[in-house]
Amino acid sequence: MSVVTQPLGVPQDLRDSAKRLRRLKGRQPSPAALTRVSQLMGPGPWARDRLIEYLHALQDAERGLREDHLLALAQHLHLAPVEVFEVASFYHHFDLLKDDAPTPALTVRVCDGLSCEMAGAKALLEGLRERLGTSVRVISAPCVGRCEQAPAAVVHQHAIAHASVERVQAAVEAGHHAPEVPQGVGFAAYRASGGYTWPERLAQASPSAREALCEEVLQTLDQAGLRGLGGAGFPSARKWRIVRQQAAPRLLAINIDEGEPGTFKDRTYLEQDPHRFLDGMLVAAQVVGIEAVYIYLRDEYHGLRPVLQQALADLQANPPCPLPRLELRRGAGAYICGEESAMIESIEGKRGEPRLRPPYIAKVGLFGRPTLEHNFETLHWVRDIVEKGASWFTSHGRHGRQGLRSFSVSGRVREPGVKLAPAGITLRELIDEYCGGMAEGHSLYGYFPGGASGGMLPASLADVPLDFDTLQPHGCFIGSAAVVVFSQHDRARDLALNAMRFFAHESCGQCTPCRVGTDKAAQLMQAPHWDQATLEDLSRVMVDASICGLGQAAPNPVRCVQQYFSHEVA
Repeated sequence: MSVVTQPLGVPQDLRDSAKRLRRLKGRQPSPAALTRVSQLMGPGPWARDRLIEYLHALQDAERGLREDHLLALAQHLHLAPVEVFEVASFYHHFDLLKDDAPTPALTVRVCDGLSCEMAGAKALLEGLRERLGTSVRVISAPCVGRCEQAPAAVVHQHAIAHASVERVQAAVEAGHHAPEVPQGVGFAAYRASGGYTWPERLAQASPSAREALCEEVLQTLDQAGLRGLGGAGFPSARKWRIVRQQAAPRLLAINIDEGEPGTFKDRTYLEQDPHRFLDGMLVAAQVVGIEAVYIYLRDEYHGLRPVLQQALADLQANPPCPLPRLELRRGAGAYICGEESAMIESIEGKRGEPRLRPPYIAKVGLFGRPTLEHNFETLHWVRDIVEKGASWFTSHGRHGRQGLRSFSVSGRVREPGVKLAPAGITLRELIDEYCGGMAEGHSLYGYFPGGASGGMLPASLADVPLDFDTLQPHGCFIGSAAVVVFSQHDRARDLALNAMRFFAHESCGQCTPCRVGTDKAAQLMQAPHWDQATLEDLSRVMVDASICGLGQAAPNPVRCVQQYFSHEVA
Protein backbone atom coordinates (compact mmCIF):
# COMPACT_ATOMS: atom_id res chain seq x y z
CA MET A 1 0.00 0.00 0.00
CA SER A 2 1.39 3.41 -0.94
CA VAL A 3 1.13 6.28 1.49
CA VAL A 4 0.39 9.80 0.18
CA THR A 5 2.20 12.41 2.22
CA GLN A 6 1.10 16.07 2.39
CA PRO A 7 3.35 19.09 2.93
CA LEU A 8 3.16 20.28 6.52
CA GLY A 9 1.63 23.66 7.44
CA VAL A 10 -0.44 24.22 4.22
CA PRO A 11 -4.18 23.52 4.58
CA GLN A 12 -5.69 21.22 2.00
CA ASP A 13 -8.25 23.79 0.77
CA LEU A 14 -5.49 26.31 -0.02
CA ARG A 15 -3.48 23.71 -1.91
CA ASP A 16 -6.59 22.80 -3.93
CA SER A 17 -7.26 26.48 -4.63
CA ALA A 18 -3.69 26.96 -5.87
CA LYS A 19 -4.08 24.00 -8.20
CA ARG A 20 -7.30 25.44 -9.61
CA LEU A 21 -5.68 28.81 -10.21
CA ARG A 22 -2.85 27.13 -12.13
CA ARG A 23 -5.49 25.48 -14.30
CA LEU A 24 -7.49 28.68 -15.02
CA LYS A 25 -8.44 29.01 -18.65
CA GLY A 26 -8.59 32.20 -20.64
CA ARG A 27 -6.59 35.37 -20.34
CA GLN A 28 -5.52 36.50 -16.87
CA PRO A 29 -4.86 40.12 -15.81
CA SER A 30 -1.31 41.30 -15.52
CA PRO A 31 0.14 42.21 -12.11
CA ALA A 32 0.43 45.83 -13.30
CA ALA A 33 -3.27 45.92 -14.20
CA LEU A 34 -4.25 44.46 -10.83
CA THR A 35 -2.23 47.13 -9.04
CA ARG A 36 -3.53 50.00 -11.18
CA VAL A 37 -7.17 48.98 -10.83
CA SER A 38 -6.93 48.53 -7.06
CA GLN A 39 -5.45 52.04 -6.81
CA LEU A 40 -8.34 53.53 -8.79
CA MET A 41 -11.00 51.56 -6.92
CA GLY A 42 -9.86 53.07 -3.65
CA PRO A 43 -9.76 51.37 -0.25
CA GLY A 44 -11.93 48.33 0.25
CA PRO A 45 -14.15 46.61 0.91
CA TRP A 46 -15.11 46.64 -2.76
CA ALA A 47 -18.79 46.18 -3.51
CA ARG A 48 -20.40 44.48 -6.50
CA ASP A 49 -23.08 47.17 -6.77
CA ARG A 50 -20.38 49.83 -7.30
CA LEU A 51 -19.16 48.23 -10.51
CA ILE A 52 -20.25 51.19 -12.65
CA GLU A 53 -18.50 53.60 -10.27
CA TYR A 54 -15.27 51.60 -10.66
CA LEU A 55 -15.68 51.62 -14.45
CA HIS A 56 -16.03 55.41 -14.31
CA ALA A 57 -12.84 55.67 -12.25
CA LEU A 58 -11.04 53.64 -14.91
CA GLN A 59 -12.57 55.57 -17.80
CA ASP A 60 -11.75 58.96 -16.26
CA ALA A 61 -8.16 58.02 -15.51
CA GLU A 62 -7.31 56.08 -18.67
CA ARG A 63 -9.69 57.72 -21.22
CA GLY A 64 -10.94 54.26 -22.07
CA LEU A 65 -11.46 50.74 -20.74
CA ARG A 66 -8.79 48.24 -21.70
CA GLU A 67 -9.22 44.48 -21.57
CA ASP A 68 -6.41 43.98 -19.07
CA HIS A 69 -7.98 46.45 -16.65
CA LEU A 70 -11.44 44.92 -17.02
CA LEU A 71 -10.03 41.48 -16.27
CA ALA A 72 -8.33 42.90 -13.19
CA LEU A 73 -11.57 44.54 -12.08
CA ALA A 74 -13.40 41.23 -12.48
CA GLN A 75 -10.81 39.47 -10.35
CA HIS A 76 -10.93 42.09 -7.59
CA LEU A 77 -14.74 41.82 -7.42
CA HIS A 78 -14.73 38.01 -7.72
CA LEU A 79 -16.84 38.22 -10.87
CA ALA A 80 -16.67 36.35 -14.14
CA PRO A 81 -15.07 38.61 -16.77
CA VAL A 82 -18.26 38.43 -18.84
CA GLU A 83 -20.18 40.13 -16.01
CA VAL A 84 -17.85 43.12 -16.20
CA PHE A 85 -17.66 43.22 -19.99
CA GLU A 86 -21.44 43.05 -20.44
CA VAL A 87 -21.92 46.10 -18.18
CA ALA A 88 -19.03 48.06 -19.70
CA SER A 89 -20.36 47.44 -23.22
CA PHE A 90 -23.93 48.46 -22.37
CA TYR A 91 -23.37 52.14 -21.54
CA HIS A 92 -22.50 54.72 -24.20
CA HIS A 93 -19.97 56.64 -22.12
CA PHE A 94 -17.65 53.68 -21.66
CA ASP A 95 -15.09 53.24 -24.46
CA LEU A 96 -13.83 49.67 -24.75
CA LEU A 97 -10.29 49.56 -26.17
CA LYS A 98 -7.98 46.76 -27.17
CA ASP A 99 -4.81 46.82 -25.12
CA ASP A 100 -2.74 47.78 -28.16
CA ALA A 101 -5.21 50.42 -29.42
CA PRO A 102 -4.29 54.10 -29.09
CA THR A 103 -6.09 56.09 -26.42
CA PRO A 104 -8.28 58.90 -27.82
CA ALA A 105 -6.58 62.15 -26.89
CA LEU A 106 -9.92 63.93 -26.59
CA THR A 107 -13.56 63.25 -27.40
CA VAL A 108 -15.99 65.90 -28.62
CA ARG A 109 -19.67 64.99 -28.55
CA VAL A 110 -22.17 66.88 -30.69
CA CYS A 111 -25.78 66.53 -29.61
CA ASP A 112 -28.07 65.32 -32.41
CA GLY A 113 -31.33 65.64 -30.46
CA LEU A 114 -34.45 67.26 -31.85
CA SER A 115 -33.68 70.88 -30.97
CA CYS A 116 -30.00 70.58 -31.84
CA GLU A 117 -30.79 69.06 -35.23
CA MET A 118 -33.07 72.01 -36.00
CA ALA A 119 -30.26 74.34 -34.92
CA GLY A 120 -27.71 72.84 -37.32
CA ALA A 121 -26.09 69.94 -35.45
CA LYS A 122 -25.36 67.98 -38.64
CA ALA A 123 -23.39 70.81 -40.18
CA LEU A 124 -21.58 71.36 -36.88
CA LEU A 125 -20.61 67.70 -36.67
CA GLU A 126 -19.27 67.64 -40.23
CA GLY A 127 -17.44 70.93 -39.77
CA LEU A 128 -15.73 69.77 -36.59
CA ARG A 129 -14.60 66.50 -38.14
CA GLU A 130 -13.07 68.42 -41.02
CA ARG A 131 -11.49 71.11 -38.84
CA LEU A 132 -10.18 68.99 -35.96
CA GLY A 133 -8.93 66.10 -38.06
CA THR A 134 -7.99 62.74 -36.56
CA SER A 135 -6.29 64.05 -33.44
CA VAL A 136 -9.66 64.57 -31.77
CA ARG A 137 -12.48 62.05 -31.83
CA VAL A 138 -15.70 63.81 -32.90
CA ILE A 139 -18.91 61.81 -32.48
CA SER A 140 -22.63 62.45 -32.42
CA ALA A 141 -24.44 61.96 -29.13
CA PRO A 142 -28.08 61.61 -28.11
CA CYS A 143 -29.71 64.49 -26.26
CA VAL A 144 -27.35 65.96 -23.63
CA GLY A 145 -30.04 67.93 -21.79
CA ARG A 146 -29.13 71.40 -23.07
CA CYS A 147 -31.91 71.88 -25.62
CA GLU A 148 -32.35 75.58 -24.83
CA GLN A 149 -28.68 76.06 -25.79
CA ALA A 150 -28.92 74.32 -29.17
CA PRO A 151 -26.75 73.30 -30.84
CA ALA A 152 -24.84 71.90 -27.88
CA ALA A 153 -21.48 70.20 -27.84
CA VAL A 154 -19.37 68.68 -25.06
CA VAL A 155 -15.55 68.80 -25.14
CA HIS A 156 -14.66 65.89 -22.84
CA GLN A 157 -16.77 67.10 -19.87
CA HIS A 158 -17.00 70.80 -20.78
CA ALA A 159 -20.39 71.76 -22.26
CA ILE A 160 -20.55 74.47 -24.92
CA ALA A 161 -23.82 76.30 -25.46
CA HIS A 162 -24.81 77.55 -28.93
CA ALA A 163 -21.79 75.72 -30.26
CA SER A 164 -20.04 76.64 -33.49
CA VAL A 165 -16.98 75.12 -35.13
CA GLU A 166 -14.91 78.08 -34.00
CA ARG A 167 -16.09 77.97 -30.38
CA VAL A 168 -15.50 74.24 -30.05
CA GLN A 169 -12.09 74.49 -31.69
CA ALA A 170 -11.13 77.30 -29.31
CA ALA A 171 -12.14 75.19 -26.30
CA VAL A 172 -10.13 72.24 -27.59
CA GLU A 173 -7.02 74.34 -28.19
CA ALA A 174 -7.32 76.22 -24.88
CA GLY A 175 -7.63 73.00 -22.91
CA HIS A 176 -11.12 73.80 -21.63
CA HIS A 177 -12.08 70.20 -20.98
CA ALA A 178 -13.29 70.31 -17.35
CA PRO A 179 -16.94 70.95 -16.50
CA GLU A 180 -18.17 74.34 -15.39
CA VAL A 181 -19.58 74.11 -11.88
CA PRO A 182 -22.66 76.31 -11.33
CA GLN A 183 -22.97 78.30 -8.11
CA GLY A 184 -26.50 77.90 -6.79
CA VAL A 185 -27.97 78.58 -3.37
CA GLY A 186 -25.59 77.30 -0.68
CA PHE A 187 -26.42 75.46 2.53
CA ALA A 188 -26.16 78.47 4.87
CA ALA A 189 -28.37 80.68 2.70
CA TYR A 190 -30.89 77.90 2.22
CA ARG A 191 -31.04 77.14 5.94
CA ALA A 192 -31.44 80.86 6.72
CA SER A 193 -34.46 81.01 4.41
CA GLY A 194 -36.24 78.38 6.49
CA GLY A 195 -34.99 75.36 4.63
CA TYR A 196 -35.08 71.90 6.23
CA THR A 197 -37.69 73.06 8.77
CA TRP A 198 -40.08 70.18 8.08
CA PRO A 199 -37.49 67.36 8.31
CA GLU A 200 -36.35 68.86 11.62
CA ARG A 201 -39.91 69.18 12.87
CA LEU A 202 -40.78 65.60 11.98
CA ALA A 203 -37.64 64.26 13.66
CA GLN A 204 -38.19 66.16 16.92
CA ALA A 205 -41.86 65.25 17.35
CA SER A 206 -43.02 62.62 19.82
CA PRO A 207 -44.14 59.31 18.29
CA SER A 208 -47.84 60.23 18.36
CA ALA A 209 -47.27 63.78 17.15
CA ARG A 210 -44.93 62.50 14.46
CA GLU A 211 -47.59 60.15 13.13
CA ALA A 212 -50.06 63.03 12.96
CA LEU A 213 -47.52 65.20 11.12
CA CYS A 214 -46.80 62.42 8.63
CA GLU A 215 -50.50 62.10 7.91
CA GLU A 216 -50.73 65.88 7.52
CA VAL A 217 -47.94 65.83 4.93
CA LEU A 218 -49.58 62.99 3.01
CA GLN A 219 -52.97 64.70 2.98
CA THR A 220 -51.42 67.99 1.84
CA LEU A 221 -49.62 66.34 -1.07
CA ASP A 222 -52.80 64.46 -1.96
CA GLN A 223 -54.94 67.60 -1.89
CA ALA A 224 -52.36 69.48 -3.94
CA GLY A 225 -52.52 66.78 -6.60
CA LEU A 226 -48.73 66.41 -6.77
CA ARG A 227 -47.90 63.73 -9.30
CA GLY A 228 -44.70 62.20 -10.56
CA LEU A 229 -43.06 64.80 -12.80
CA GLY A 230 -40.64 62.51 -14.59
CA GLY A 231 -43.25 61.38 -17.09
CA ALA A 232 -45.50 58.72 -15.56
CA GLY A 233 -47.58 61.09 -13.41
CA PHE A 234 -48.39 58.65 -10.59
CA PRO A 235 -49.93 60.41 -7.53
CA SER A 236 -47.08 61.05 -5.09
CA ALA A 237 -48.98 60.67 -1.81
CA ARG A 238 -50.41 57.34 -2.94
CA LYS A 239 -46.89 56.11 -3.77
CA TRP A 240 -45.61 57.18 -0.34
CA ARG A 241 -48.46 55.34 1.39
CA ILE A 242 -47.84 52.13 -0.57
CA VAL A 243 -44.13 52.02 0.30
CA ARG A 244 -44.77 53.12 3.89
CA GLN A 245 -46.91 50.03 4.41
CA GLN A 246 -44.12 47.65 3.38
CA ALA A 247 -41.71 45.95 5.76
CA ALA A 248 -38.49 47.74 6.66
CA PRO A 249 -35.81 48.40 5.56
CA ARG A 250 -37.23 50.68 2.88
CA LEU A 251 -35.11 52.55 0.31
CA LEU A 252 -35.48 55.71 -1.79
CA ALA A 253 -34.13 56.01 -5.34
CA ILE A 254 -34.08 59.47 -6.95
CA ASN A 255 -34.07 59.77 -10.72
CA ILE A 256 -31.99 62.66 -12.12
CA ASP A 257 -31.37 60.85 -15.40
CA GLU A 258 -33.60 63.06 -17.54
CA GLY A 259 -32.70 61.78 -20.98
CA GLU A 260 -35.96 62.53 -22.79
CA PRO A 261 -35.06 64.68 -25.82
CA GLY A 262 -36.28 68.18 -25.09
CA THR A 263 -36.04 67.87 -21.28
CA PHE A 264 -33.71 70.00 -19.16
CA LYS A 265 -35.84 71.21 -16.22
CA ASP A 266 -34.12 69.05 -13.59
CA ARG A 267 -30.71 70.34 -14.65
CA THR A 268 -31.91 73.95 -14.51
CA TYR A 269 -33.43 73.66 -11.03
CA LEU A 270 -30.46 71.73 -9.67
CA GLU A 271 -28.08 74.40 -10.93
CA GLN A 272 -30.08 77.06 -9.11
CA ASP A 273 -31.07 75.46 -5.80
CA PRO A 274 -29.74 71.96 -5.00
CA HIS A 275 -30.92 71.95 -1.38
CA ARG A 276 -34.59 72.39 -2.21
CA PHE A 277 -34.93 68.89 -3.60
CA LEU A 278 -32.77 67.48 -0.77
CA ASP A 279 -35.26 69.09 1.63
CA GLY A 280 -38.11 67.23 -0.07
CA MET A 281 -36.01 64.09 -0.05
CA LEU A 282 -35.65 64.25 3.74
CA VAL A 283 -39.37 64.89 4.20
CA ALA A 284 -40.08 61.76 2.14
CA ALA A 285 -37.47 59.82 4.11
CA GLN A 286 -39.03 60.86 7.42
CA VAL A 287 -42.62 60.15 6.38
CA VAL A 288 -41.99 56.84 4.61
CA GLY A 289 -39.27 55.58 6.96
CA ILE A 290 -36.32 55.35 4.59
CA GLU A 291 -33.06 53.70 5.60
CA ALA A 292 -30.92 54.65 2.58
CA VAL A 293 -31.21 57.05 -0.35
CA TYR A 294 -29.61 56.53 -3.76
CA ILE A 295 -29.41 59.58 -6.03
CA TYR A 296 -28.89 58.65 -9.68
CA LEU A 297 -27.41 61.56 -11.68
CA ARG A 298 -27.06 61.37 -15.45
CA ASP A 299 -23.45 61.40 -16.57
CA GLU A 300 -24.01 64.23 -19.06
CA TYR A 301 -24.41 66.61 -16.10
CA HIS A 302 -20.73 66.64 -15.17
CA GLY A 303 -20.82 70.08 -13.56
CA LEU A 304 -23.67 69.09 -11.26
CA ARG A 305 -21.81 66.17 -9.71
CA PRO A 306 -19.53 68.41 -7.57
CA VAL A 307 -22.58 70.58 -6.76
CA LEU A 308 -24.42 67.59 -5.33
CA GLN A 309 -21.32 66.23 -3.61
CA GLN A 310 -20.84 69.55 -1.83
CA ALA A 311 -24.53 69.86 -0.94
CA LEU A 312 -24.55 66.36 0.55
CA ALA A 313 -21.34 67.04 2.48
CA ASP A 314 -22.81 70.26 3.91
CA LEU A 315 -25.98 68.42 4.86
CA GLN A 316 -24.07 65.65 6.60
CA ALA A 317 -21.89 68.16 8.47
CA ASN A 318 -24.95 70.03 9.78
CA PRO A 319 -27.84 67.54 9.73
CA PRO A 320 -31.28 68.99 10.52
CA CYS A 321 -32.46 65.50 11.47
CA PRO A 322 -31.05 61.95 11.64
CA LEU A 323 -30.02 61.25 8.07
CA PRO A 324 -30.52 58.06 6.12
CA ARG A 325 -27.45 56.69 4.38
CA LEU A 326 -26.90 58.88 1.31
CA GLU A 327 -25.25 57.67 -1.90
CA LEU A 328 -24.70 59.57 -5.13
CA ARG A 329 -24.50 57.26 -8.12
CA ARG A 330 -23.36 58.20 -11.61
CA GLY A 331 -25.15 57.18 -14.78
CA ALA A 332 -23.15 56.28 -17.86
CA GLY A 333 -25.18 57.43 -20.84
CA ALA A 334 -28.31 55.30 -21.19
CA TYR A 335 -31.76 56.84 -21.72
CA ILE A 336 -33.38 53.56 -20.70
CA CYS A 337 -32.17 54.12 -17.13
CA GLY A 338 -34.84 56.78 -16.78
CA GLU A 339 -37.24 53.84 -16.47
CA GLU A 340 -37.52 53.13 -12.75
CA SER A 341 -36.60 49.45 -12.71
CA ALA A 342 -33.79 49.93 -15.26
CA MET A 343 -32.38 52.68 -13.02
CA ILE A 344 -32.50 50.27 -10.08
CA GLU A 345 -30.64 47.65 -12.08
CA SER A 346 -28.00 50.27 -12.92
CA ILE A 347 -27.64 51.34 -9.27
CA GLU A 348 -27.02 47.66 -8.48
CA GLY A 349 -24.12 47.75 -10.95
CA LYS A 350 -25.82 45.90 -13.79
CA ARG A 351 -26.99 46.56 -17.31
CA GLY A 352 -29.88 49.00 -17.28
CA GLU A 353 -32.57 46.58 -18.43
CA PRO A 354 -36.16 47.04 -17.23
CA ARG A 355 -37.58 44.34 -15.02
CA LEU A 356 -40.71 42.35 -15.74
CA ARG A 357 -43.56 43.29 -13.43
CA PRO A 358 -45.06 42.29 -11.06
CA PRO A 359 -43.52 42.46 -8.55
CA TYR A 360 -43.44 46.26 -8.56
CA ILE A 361 -40.50 48.09 -7.07
CA ALA A 362 -42.64 49.49 -4.25
CA LYS A 363 -42.57 45.93 -2.88
CA VAL A 364 -39.43 44.39 -4.41
CA GLY A 365 -37.12 47.10 -5.62
CA LEU A 366 -33.51 48.11 -5.03
CA PHE A 367 -31.54 45.19 -3.54
CA GLY A 368 -34.85 43.37 -3.17
CA ARG A 369 -36.23 45.91 -0.69
CA PRO A 370 -39.40 48.07 -0.92
CA THR A 371 -38.34 51.17 -2.82
CA LEU A 372 -39.83 54.62 -3.22
CA GLU A 373 -38.72 56.00 -6.59
CA HIS A 374 -39.07 59.66 -7.44
CA ASN A 375 -38.12 62.11 -10.14
CA PHE A 376 -36.02 65.07 -9.01
CA GLU A 377 -38.67 67.71 -9.71
CA THR A 378 -41.37 65.93 -7.71
CA LEU A 379 -39.23 66.24 -4.57
CA HIS A 380 -38.29 69.80 -5.56
CA TRP A 381 -41.91 70.88 -4.94
CA VAL A 382 -42.45 69.15 -1.59
CA ARG A 383 -41.13 71.97 0.61
CA ASP A 384 -43.29 74.68 -0.99
CA ILE A 385 -46.41 72.54 -0.86
CA VAL A 386 -46.11 71.44 2.78
CA GLU A 387 -45.15 74.97 3.91
CA LYS A 388 -47.66 76.98 1.86
CA GLY A 389 -50.43 74.42 1.76
CA ALA A 390 -52.27 72.54 -0.95
CA SER A 391 -54.45 75.55 -1.77
CA TRP A 392 -51.38 77.57 -2.76
CA PHE A 393 -50.45 74.98 -5.37
CA THR A 394 -53.98 74.38 -6.65
CA SER A 395 -54.67 78.13 -6.92
CA HIS A 396 -52.59 78.10 -10.10
CA GLY A 397 -53.94 76.71 -13.33
CA ARG A 398 -55.89 77.49 -16.48
CA HIS A 399 -58.71 76.00 -18.49
CA GLY A 400 -60.02 73.96 -15.58
CA ARG A 401 -56.65 72.52 -14.57
CA GLN A 402 -54.84 73.01 -11.26
CA GLY A 403 -51.20 73.36 -10.25
CA LEU A 404 -47.91 74.50 -11.73
CA ARG A 405 -45.87 72.85 -14.46
CA SER A 406 -42.23 73.29 -15.41
CA PHE A 407 -42.13 73.34 -19.20
CA SER A 408 -38.77 72.76 -20.90
CA VAL A 409 -39.33 74.80 -24.06
CA SER A 410 -36.92 74.64 -26.99
CA GLY A 411 -36.92 74.84 -30.76
CA ARG A 412 -38.21 77.72 -32.89
CA VAL A 413 -39.10 80.15 -30.12
CA ARG A 414 -37.49 83.49 -29.37
CA GLU A 415 -36.74 82.75 -25.69
CA PRO A 416 -36.30 79.03 -24.93
CA GLY A 417 -35.79 77.78 -21.38
CA VAL A 418 -37.60 76.35 -18.38
CA LYS A 419 -40.94 78.14 -18.00
CA LEU A 420 -42.86 77.79 -14.76
CA ALA A 421 -46.45 78.21 -15.91
CA PRO A 422 -49.98 77.27 -14.85
CA ALA A 423 -51.06 73.72 -15.54
CA GLY A 424 -53.46 73.68 -18.46
CA ILE A 425 -51.82 76.57 -20.33
CA THR A 426 -52.00 76.11 -24.08
CA LEU A 427 -49.02 75.95 -26.40
CA ARG A 428 -50.03 79.23 -28.03
CA GLU A 429 -50.28 80.95 -24.65
CA LEU A 430 -46.98 79.47 -23.55
CA ILE A 431 -45.16 80.78 -26.60
CA ASP A 432 -46.72 84.24 -26.54
CA GLU A 433 -46.59 84.89 -22.79
CA TYR A 434 -43.45 83.06 -21.68
CA CYS A 435 -41.21 82.61 -24.74
CA GLY A 436 -41.38 86.01 -26.43
CA GLY A 437 -43.20 84.57 -29.42
CA MET A 438 -41.85 82.54 -32.31
CA ALA A 439 -38.29 83.09 -33.48
CA GLU A 440 -37.75 85.65 -36.21
CA GLY A 441 -38.84 84.33 -39.59
CA HIS A 442 -40.65 81.31 -38.16
CA SER A 443 -44.35 80.58 -37.81
CA LEU A 444 -45.82 77.72 -35.82
CA TYR A 445 -46.18 74.46 -37.76
CA GLY A 446 -46.29 71.90 -34.94
CA TYR A 447 -44.86 70.80 -31.62
CA PHE A 448 -43.90 67.92 -29.36
CA PRO A 449 -45.87 68.44 -26.13
CA GLY A 450 -43.96 65.85 -24.10
CA GLY A 451 -40.56 65.22 -25.65
CA ALA A 452 -39.72 62.69 -28.34
CA SER A 453 -41.99 60.01 -26.85
CA GLY A 454 -44.98 62.31 -26.25
CA GLY A 455 -46.07 62.49 -29.88
CA MET A 456 -46.49 65.48 -32.21
CA LEU A 457 -49.34 67.91 -32.75
CA PRO A 458 -50.02 70.42 -35.55
CA ALA A 459 -50.48 74.17 -35.11
CA SER A 460 -54.23 73.67 -35.43
CA LEU A 461 -54.12 71.97 -31.98
CA ALA A 462 -52.06 74.68 -30.27
CA ASP A 463 -55.00 75.60 -28.05
CA VAL A 464 -55.28 72.25 -26.26
CA PRO A 465 -54.59 72.58 -22.50
CA LEU A 466 -51.19 71.15 -21.60
CA ASP A 467 -51.49 68.88 -18.58
CA PHE A 468 -51.83 65.29 -17.47
CA ASP A 469 -54.70 63.48 -19.19
CA THR A 470 -55.57 66.28 -21.63
CA LEU A 471 -53.51 65.12 -24.62
CA GLN A 472 -54.35 61.40 -24.75
CA PRO A 473 -57.47 61.98 -26.90
CA HIS A 474 -55.11 63.42 -29.54
CA GLY A 475 -52.66 60.52 -29.39
CA CYS A 476 -50.11 62.33 -27.21
CA PHE A 477 -49.15 62.81 -23.56
CA ILE A 478 -47.36 65.52 -21.60
CA GLY A 479 -44.73 63.26 -20.00
CA SER A 480 -41.99 65.43 -18.52
CA ALA A 481 -43.47 68.57 -20.17
CA ALA A 482 -40.67 68.87 -22.72
CA VAL A 483 -42.11 71.14 -25.41
CA VAL A 484 -40.21 71.23 -28.71
CA VAL A 485 -41.62 73.76 -31.17
CA PHE A 486 -41.07 73.52 -34.92
CA SER A 487 -41.96 75.81 -37.80
CA GLN A 488 -42.70 75.94 -41.50
CA HIS A 489 -38.97 75.49 -42.14
CA ASP A 490 -39.05 72.00 -40.62
CA ARG A 491 -40.62 68.74 -41.72
CA ALA A 492 -42.52 66.69 -39.18
CA ARG A 493 -41.41 63.47 -40.87
CA ASP A 494 -37.73 64.38 -40.40
CA LEU A 495 -38.25 65.11 -36.72
CA ALA A 496 -40.17 61.86 -36.27
CA LEU A 497 -37.28 60.00 -37.93
CA ASN A 498 -34.84 61.74 -35.58
CA ALA A 499 -36.95 60.53 -32.63
CA MET A 500 -37.15 56.97 -33.94
CA ARG A 501 -33.40 56.80 -34.51
CA PHE A 502 -32.96 57.94 -30.94
CA PHE A 503 -35.23 55.16 -29.67
CA ALA A 504 -33.41 52.58 -31.79
CA HIS A 505 -30.07 53.79 -30.43
CA GLU A 506 -31.30 53.78 -26.81
CA SER A 507 -33.23 50.50 -26.80
CA CYS A 508 -31.69 48.17 -24.23
CA GLY A 509 -32.25 45.29 -26.66
CA GLN A 510 -33.89 43.05 -24.06
CA CYS A 511 -37.18 42.58 -25.92
CA THR A 512 -37.53 41.90 -29.63
CA PRO A 513 -40.50 44.22 -30.37
CA CYS A 514 -38.52 47.27 -29.26
CA ARG A 515 -35.05 46.20 -30.43
CA VAL A 516 -36.14 45.15 -33.92
CA GLY A 517 -39.21 47.37 -34.24
CA THR A 518 -37.45 50.71 -33.67
CA ASP A 519 -34.63 49.85 -36.06
CA LYS A 520 -36.98 48.60 -38.78
CA ALA A 521 -39.27 51.60 -38.38
CA ALA A 522 -36.31 53.98 -38.75
CA GLN A 523 -35.37 52.24 -42.00
CA LEU A 524 -38.91 52.46 -43.39
CA MET A 525 -39.23 56.13 -42.42
CA GLN A 526 -36.33 57.08 -44.70
CA ALA A 527 -38.35 56.21 -47.81
CA PRO A 528 -39.88 59.12 -49.78
CA HIS A 529 -43.30 57.51 -49.35
CA TRP A 530 -43.96 55.62 -46.16
CA ASP A 531 -45.20 52.04 -46.14
CA GLN A 532 -48.12 52.97 -43.92
CA ALA A 533 -49.45 49.46 -43.39
CA THR A 534 -46.11 47.99 -42.32
CA LEU A 535 -45.38 50.93 -40.04
CA GLU A 536 -48.77 50.50 -38.40
CA ASP A 537 -48.12 46.78 -37.87
CA LEU A 538 -44.76 47.59 -36.27
CA SER A 539 -46.35 50.24 -34.09
CA ARG A 540 -49.05 47.88 -32.85
CA VAL A 541 -46.55 45.17 -31.96
CA MET A 542 -44.26 47.63 -30.14
CA VAL A 543 -47.13 49.08 -28.12
CA ASP A 544 -48.64 45.71 -27.23
CA ALA A 545 -45.53 43.62 -26.59
CA SER A 546 -42.65 45.83 -25.43
CA ILE A 547 -41.54 45.33 -21.83
CA CYS A 548 -41.29 49.02 -20.91
CA GLY A 549 -42.37 52.49 -21.91
CA LEU A 550 -39.55 53.06 -24.41
CA GLY A 551 -40.88 50.57 -26.94
CA GLN A 552 -44.49 51.30 -26.04
CA ALA A 553 -44.10 55.06 -26.70
CA ALA A 554 -41.67 54.92 -29.63
CA PRO A 555 -44.48 54.71 -32.26
CA ASN A 556 -46.15 57.93 -31.04
CA PRO A 557 -44.33 60.31 -33.41
CA VAL A 558 -44.94 57.93 -36.35
CA ARG A 559 -48.65 57.71 -35.69
CA CYS A 560 -48.93 61.46 -35.21
CA VAL A 561 -47.25 62.14 -38.56
CA GLN A 562 -49.65 59.69 -40.20
CA GLN A 563 -52.60 61.41 -38.55
CA TYR A 564 -51.70 65.12 -38.63
CA PHE A 565 -48.95 65.50 -41.25
CA SER A 566 -49.96 62.81 -43.73
CA HIS A 567 -49.27 65.08 -46.72
CA GLU A 568 -45.54 64.76 -45.96
CA VAL A 569 -45.43 60.95 -46.29
CA ALA A 570 -48.18 60.02 -48.75
